[in-house]
Amino acid sequence: MNELKLLEIENIELKLLIDAIYLSYGYDFRDYTKSHLKRRILRRVKLDNLKSITALTEKILYDKDTLVQILLDLSINVTEMFRFPQFFKDLRKHVIPLLKTYPSINIWHAGCSTGEEVMSMAILLKEEGLLNRVNIYATDINKKVLEIAKDGIYKVEDIKKWTNNYQEAGGKKSFSDYYVAKYDHVIFDQDLLKHVTFLKHNLVIDKTFINANLIICRNVLIYFNKKLQDHVLELFKDSLISGGIIGIGSKESLRFTSVNEKFESITTATKIYKKKIGC
Repeated sequence: MNELKLLEIENIELKLLIDAIYLSYGYDFRDYTKSHLKRRILRRVKLDNLKSITALTEKILYDKDTLVQILLDLSINVTEMFRFPQFFKDLRKHVIPLLKTYPSINIWHAGCSTGEEVMSMAILLKEEGLLNRVNIYATDINKKVLEIAKDGIYKVEDIKKWTNNYQEAGGKKSFSDYYVAKYDHVIFDQDLLKHVTFLKHNLVIDKTFINANLIICRNVLIYFNKKLQDHVLELFKDSLISGGIIGIGSKESLRFTSVNEKFESITTATKIYKKKIGC
């Protein structure tokens, strides 16, 4: 079988697998980018020593544990404390002063994964004296990563990098003040999570549930096609109060999307936008 024919068959198999997940379990990945889906699915086929994507489809249909693993494979779980420190530095400079004008603050962290960036936000808010009047809603499609996020316990191996990120982000204390090391893990101060509610939420099919002052959804949109990007951005627009702020990934943009005219740019490099008054 030539390479072109094999590629065609794989594309058909991939579509059937995604349709099977949607029809059997209600998880809709049909508007994720094909490159992302195919890369992650073929990786799972190889790890499970299967002959084809079709064989993986059969496993998913008859074994819900396989579905749990696939959801973990397909959800976006690349994260770290104070990832892209300039983003958090810009939050301190441009967004915190705006948040301080509100008596109470709602923040939605969409696609929170295992919670490192949520914890980073809680630390920043504590240092800025805002944590006690903030409600943070941290959501993800995947229950497994949410359980990790709720615990606030992480492997110690990344702590040096996270400390550097914190310092570059304008941290005001010693990063070690926020955690205790125990064996090969670090346990973060649980008081930081008192104002965080972790919820399962699917950006593809679930509706708005909050009037947010700030939404953070970084490096998630790049895995969606344009149709789904517009759908999710409309959801965020409807969830933000007038004058609310959204922060997205450095490789993402609101340009050429359905909500572009509804927002004005606050920062260029770190992609922080403000919803226009009246929109």
